[in-house]
Amino acid sequence: MNGAGAGVRSGVPGTVEERRYDVPDDERVTRGEWSGSGPETGTDVDAEEPLDPFVLETRRQRVRTTLEIIRANPTGRIALKVFVAVAGAIVVTLGLALIPLPGPGWLIVIGGLGIWAVEFHWAKRLLNFTRRHVQGWARWVRDQSLLVRLVIGSVGLVFVALVVWLSVRASFGIDLIAQAMHYIATH
Repeated sequence: MNGAGAGVRSGVPGTVEERRYDVPDDERVTRGEWSGSGPETGTDVDAEEPLDPFVLETRRQRVRTTLEIIRANPTGRIALKVFVAVAGAIVVTLGLALIPLPGPGWLIVIGGLGIWAVEFHWAKRLLNFTRRHVQGWARWVRDQSLLVRLVIGSVGLVFVALVVWLSVRASFGIDLIAQAMHYIATH
């Protein structure tokens, strides 16, 4: 069978029963919404056609369904919990190691928290808490005047520069400021 859910073998040898799915009206998609081509196809854009449910489902719905299937089996539930715990721990540890360095250390930590949130309720609550506060902070900054936003951006750049300087100095023993001053003095 080519295609998901195209047919199922019945108990009778040599026969294939066709699966039929009834798509509710609120989940119907017009041809123009899913084809990406519009009037140039020569078909009526407003014509409704039921889609295969596997095409209609979003990725989140597919992931959720897959996780439910895995959790339905006791062995799968334990294996999923262990896999999510280990994968999340690896990503969070990597993110924590990268926090002092310039780059997306905190984003990697939050990504690891997102992995844990698949299986652990405490991680989902912490992720929602973090998301609320980051969005609140971004909203507050967006509502400020241009001068305040420039000051906040400048403080952020100074902080990143300080982290880079301290990281290079601690990791490689190179003082970038002293090197820059020496370069300016000699050239």
